[in-house]
Amino acid sequence: MTQLRLLPIPRVENLTAAEFQKLYLEPNRAVVIKNLASSWPALRKWTPEYFTREYGSLQVKVYDASFTQAGTSYMSSLKKVPFKEFLNVMTTSSTDLRLFAFNIFWQAPELKKDILIPDIASGISKKFIFMFFGCKGSVTPLHYDPDLPHLFHTVLHGKKRVVLFPNDESRNLYKHPFNTRSYVDVDHPDFDKFPRLKNVTGYQELLYPGETLFMPSGYWHHMVYEEGGYAVCTRCSHLPMAKKLRGYLNMMVFFPIDKLMNSLIPERWFHWKEARARAQRSVTLKKRWT
Repeated sequence: MTQLRLLPIPRVENLTAAEFQKLYLEPNRAVVIKNLASSWPALRKWTPEYFTREYGSLQVKVYDASFTQAGTSYMSSLKKVPFKEFLNVMTTSSTDLRLFAFNIFWQAPELKKDILIPDIASGISKKFIFMFFGCKGSVTPLHYDPDLPHLFHTVLHGKKRVVLFPNDESRNLYKHPFNTRSYVDVDHPDFDKFPRLKNVTGYQELLYPGETLFMPSGYWHHMVYEEGGYAVCTRCSHLPMAKKLRGYLNMMVFFPIDKLMNSLIPERWFHWKEARARAQRSVTLKKRWT
């Protein structure tokens, strides 16, 4: 066994709200909706040239792999640069540089008219709408969002590969305590170092411009920019109270502790978390979807 077991994600179109809720939202199943954003003006209007011309002077935070590494850069941006500078790098080179959870709408609210909030689920935020940009070859490593929202991730430019795992796989993915990250290499898994990976079943798909990936609350995701590009992500927090409380604890208690300890004893703290992750018992799911 040299690779993880990865199944395709279902691809659908013309999905009604009732079908979405019954087939995907309620059972927590991921799905690619091919035409959910087909009427968005942003699909035709938001080119790299357009962003450079109209918003190139905006200052943006750039991230690289150091975001997840122990040390002074942990959970921090690499630097700030003009938006046009990043866009130039994105369209001309392959490098591990990204814009992470960039809410351009706070600085350019007029852009909201170019997208439409999905109407197939209730509780989708009109305020917290984020964009994600990446250069060809850049990777967003395996994690899940700590506040546990449902996510609608719509690709607008470029091609992106996504690998997903249900949250129930957390122990088999060696989740670190005090955060929502795993340090296993999804594309080159080390089954000797991480033997529980042999029990994992995940899902993989290529996303193309105009396609929307629905990721249920707590789903692990690993994303690779096969081409330089960007996406819009809307969030739905219509969740049971237990999940809301868990998300609150992640954001307000566990993550601050994690960042504090990293600033004080980064290497010792990382190795302690790694040892705790490796010590957890294996979990084999009884229920799979195909």
